[in-house]
Amino acid sequence: MLGELVAEYKGKITGYRVVASRDGGQRTEVSVQQSGKFLGLEARELVTYWSVVLPNGTLYGEGRGVVMTKDGDRATFVGQGAGKFKPGGGVSYRGAVYYQTASPKLARLNGIALVFEYETDANDNTTVKSWEWK
Repeated sequence: MLGELVAEYKGKITGYRVVASRDGGQRTEVSVQQSGKFLGLEARELVTYWSVVLPNGTLYGEGRGVVMTKDGDRATFVGQGAGKFKPGGGVSYRGAVYYQTASPKLARLNGIALVFEYETDANDNTTVKSWEWK
């Protein structure tokens, strides 16, 4: 069951890098900067994720990131997702992320999962929403 909306960001892809994958194929690394609300606080998020195109044409990806609130609190996270290419450009992903933090303001994120919806468009604009998974 989905709980509270924890994060809502808009941002921009800031870079791409194509590298060899372990199986001899290719994977794409993507860097993203986003800003918005995180637990009701103004925040900025930096993310790097990689993705591969699976034989059936869908996407699989894993990422890491850090969120920093305007007040200086921060948390790191890891996540995984499944996605697809959108007609006209961009991608759509669904997945889960897991946070770690020493910040008392953000501590309730330790030990829980968030599920997310992540979208990009043909102009490298991003949107993401994350909810607590109860």
